[in-house]
Amino acid sequence: MTITLEGPNQWSESGSSFGKPWEDLVASFQKAEPSIKVKTVVLPLNSFAQTISTHLAAGTAQELVFSQVPHKPHMVRALDEYLAEPNPYIRSGPGSEKWADAFRKRYYGLENPALRNAEGKLEFVPFNLAGTGLFYNKEAFDKAGLTGPFKTFEDFIEGCAKLKGAGYTPLAMDRSDLGPDWTMTAISGMLLDKHVDRLNVYTADGKPGKATSATGEPVVTNKSLAKAVLSGELTTETPEAVESLKLLKKVWDSCVDKQWSGNTEGLNGAVVGLRDFAAGKAGMAWGVNFGVTSLQDVKFGFASMPFPQITKESTPLANGAPARFGAGVGGTNYMIPSTVKGKKLEAAVKFLQFVSSPQNVQTWLKATGGIPAVEGASGADETKMFAEGSWGDPVPLVMPIGPPGVTRLSLVDGWLLGTKSLPEQQRYLQDLWIKGQRQAVNDGKWGNEPWAK
Repeated sequence: MTITLEGPNQWSESGSSFGKPWEDLVASFQKAEPSIKVKTVVLPLNSFAQTISTHLAAGTAQELVFSQVPHKPHMVRALDEYLAEPNPYIRSGPGSEKWADAFRKRYYGLENPALRNAEGKLEFVPFNLAGTGLFYNKEAFDKAGLTGPFKTFEDFIEGCAKLKGAGYTPLAMDRSDLGPDWTMTAISGMLLDKHVDRLNVYTADGKPGKATSATGEPVVTNKSLAKAVLSGELTTETPEAVESLKLLKKVWDSCVDKQWSGNTEGLNGAVVGLRDFAAGKAGMAWGVNFGVTSLQDVKFGFASMPFPQITKESTPLANGAPARFGAGVGGTNYMIPSTVKGKKLEAAVKFLQFVSSPQNVQTWLKATGGIPAVEGASGADETKMFAEGSWGDPVPLVMPIGPPGVTRLSLVDGWLLGTKSLPEQQRYLQDLWIKGQRQAVNDGKWGNEPWAK
């Protein structure tokens, strides 16, 4: 019997294979289950969502499909009943009595309402987690007399000076949205933290009340953010917003090559400034765990770290909030279409269970830079810091963005390039914040709220 898995290639540009680590994982499953053959269909990154969505709507989807595509709950199989039963590939420990217990509860489980679909069901299983952080070149750090990871923002800025002195560009950068956006997310998430309780006024379903994240921490929802901006409770003159802009500029002035805006080579969404970091010219680079495969041929050792904490040494506005970014199940997740039945359904469930057992998924995780979704698997050494500690927690409140069509880079590039003064940047950004949140009001249908009129 053959079952087919289809989805995008998250590890390379190959149009025919997810790579040898994936082929090895499938081979190990087929060795454990000789009567089941797994065929892989690789879909283009720019069209996989439309393809799978069309197949689901037509009832022609394969036995296992990538989950991050538009669909309705009735099109896919609810997995709650299976997750409540033992995972046959786990003989002892978490998952041996209830499959759901095998997962890291911080990110996935039957008790996590944020992951359920509109019918209140769990419909996908994560093979890994998605995490973001900084890669650093161990050789460059050694030559600069540095030890990673940096603990504070001031350590980071001083480290950039030492990396420059050793002949390196401290932080690789290119002209994508990612570098400025991720840096601002980390910085503003710490500085705006003191406003979370004040601005947290709507629950996740849009009702008056306090919202919490999957980890139980307070979080400002999209509706709460729209109210904050449109009512003037959060503006570009808010001291912590101003300080976030200043510290972002400090990173660029201290750590980023002055020709960064002209670097359009190798834009890939997995490693920011890939050209310079992979060539050994840069000491650090923002990236995601899938970026490990883009770095597999580099001639230096590298490791991961979170963005460092901003303390009162850098600004009196710091309140001790930790650096956070948020890891989660936005990585490699698969689901089973509702049209799959009988022996093929059983086989598809078995494959999901197989990759949810630590001993079976560990080799694949290490080879692909994977962050484990299950307890007992250590994942890849190069990316382990992307989901550890407070860095793996979601950011409760970050700087607002502009309306659709306005890139994250264009929000701040004038400020970073020095073509806008701080007052000009504030006025420019305030206009985009308002336009963006008015669009959010339209999208969320919140126009009847007094603050939205």
